[in-house]
Amino acid sequence: MKQTRIQPLLATGLLLASTPALAHQAQDLSGGLWAGLSHPYNGLDHLLAMLAVGGWAALQSGHQRLTIPLTFMLMLAVGFVAALMGIHLPLLESGIASSVLVLGLLILTAARLPAIISLSLIALFALLHGFAHGSELGSAVALYFAGGFIVASLSLHLVGGGVMNRLQTRMPILARTGGAALVLTGANLVTSL
Repeated sequence: MKQTRIQPLLATGLLLASTPALAHQAQDLSGGLWAGLSHPYNGLDHLLAMLAVGGWAALQSGHQRLTIPLTFMLMLAVGFVAALMGIHLPLLESGIASSVLVLGLLILTAARLPAIISLSLIALFALLHGFAHGSELGSAVALYFAGGFIVASLSLHLVGGGVMNRLQTRMPILARTGGAALVLTGANLVTSL
């Protein structure tokens, strides 16, 4: 029984003690598909945001369980293409770090917003994440890279949703603890910029 209570505290402590590993720092992306598949797992901000999108979607009812991640995937691609077209987007890293914070708040409070608000918020976050990915490389490997990071992001949505479904039915307090950990980590990411 004690181990169950210690695990969320340990996870929260590890997240708070970690330094930001932003997914949008310069790195070798020449590997095309492989670089795209692995990229979302290499940065704390993107990894947590992708898991949180799936987790928050799992807390919704009806069609939003599906439209939240689908909207995210669509706008992720739009942001990626916009960056390849040379469009400039200010405050990119702050927006991405803030997405972790806000998604954590949404999970912590188990927020169920009207569809227009939920989808607009998710679309904005996805646009930022996609834009950051697109601004990192030239168009030579862009298609392969995009395919890879979109598939990897979707896999993280599914994992986040699956974990949230399980936690909601078995240990709802852990679902809220995960939201709190995301809030604290997002705040840490925002203040570390």
